[in-house]
Amino acid sequence: MPSTPGLPRPTLRPVEPADLPALFEIESEPGGNAMAVVRPRTSEQFDQHWQRVLADPGVVARTIVVEGRVAGSISIFTLDGRPCVGYWLAEQHWGRGIATAALRLLLGEVSTRPLWARVAASNAASVRVLEKTGFVMHERMMSEETPRFPACEEVLMRLDGQTPDL
Repeated sequence: MPSTPGLPRPTLRPVEPADLPALFEIESEPGGNAMAVVRPRTSEQFDQHWQRVLADPGVVARTIVVEGRVAGSISIFTLDGRPCVGYWLAEQHWGRGIATAALRLLLGEVSTRPLWARVAASNAASVRVLEKTGFVMHERMMSEETPRFPACEEVLMRLDGQTPDL
């Protein structure tokens, strides 16, 4: 994988229970919730979510580590019958190529194709991360409001082949 001189390179490892407090703090950052167009989870909702994730053998859940510290999470899970990728990165790491590098690492680890991603159309940074790793726009749609997600326009993206620069 190409690296940019001077920028830290992320690593991935399976999510450990000890990562959850840091991941809760990261997922509680207002900027991340605004960008992703989601309502933040309460501590109880977060704990229930991660309990389900960690108990599901069909989910590939990884902690993104940068310079020895938890920087976010990335996973592959089933949504609407499709294998989907999702990630969440601490605001302090935005704009440094870390999300793209982490996604490339995960895509190199998991060979499932096609892979899908749903992202708020307004989240240009996340759309760009997906495009740089080979995802292409499949469909634009309006999502309905749920307790976690406000109604918004979403982009459904698809990865069929090999990820560029692996």
